Amino acid sequence: MDNAAEDRRKAGQLPDGDVITILLNQHATIHDLLDEVRLSHGEQRQQAFEELRGLLAVHETAGEMVLRPVTETIAASGIADARNAEEQEANAVLEQLESLKLESPEFDRDSQQFAGAVAAHAESEENEEFPPVLEALDLQQRRTLGRRIEAVEKIAPTRPHPGTAGSPARQWTIGPFVALVDRAKDALARARE
Repeated sequence: MDNAAEDRRKAGQLPDGDVITILLNQHATIHDLLDEVRLSHGEQRQQAFEELRGLLAVHETAGEMVLRPVTETIAASGIADARNAEEQEANAVLEQLESLKLESPEFDRDSQQFAGAVAAHAESEENEEFPPVLEALDLQQRRTLGRRIEAVEKIAPTRPHPGTAGSPARQWTIGPFVALVDRAKDALARARE
């Protein structure tokens, strides 16, 4: 079973609105988009990459602002810091990928390495972070976190920002402003099309 299908299967075993259900479904979509970027070319690759970039930015911001503070209190020491560090590194790589031509051999090579790192990060979240949340929090608490994740997604940046990645405090203070700038840039790009 591929990663996306496995994540959807796991999500299907949890209640709607559960923070872990939401995050597993995001993981599935991220895996699908990574595959689409790898297998497509031209405009389709561009669209898939832009969608991937936006989803990763939103997922990372929501994770850092909502899930990581909970993880720090209920999971083993260092788990939250490790996930934040992985996201900070991924943001830097994603920013580098944005500077490459999507049809170049460098993009193909670097995006494959990036896909491997993203898959490893998702697996770490699923194995080290999600189980303590499922064990320590009841369904109502997890649904509350799910609603918070959805709320943060509405104000999250849509582009990688290595300066804010890895720090929930910076996400809370700088993230909403950066998100406004990102959304304005996205609107201008759409208007040019």
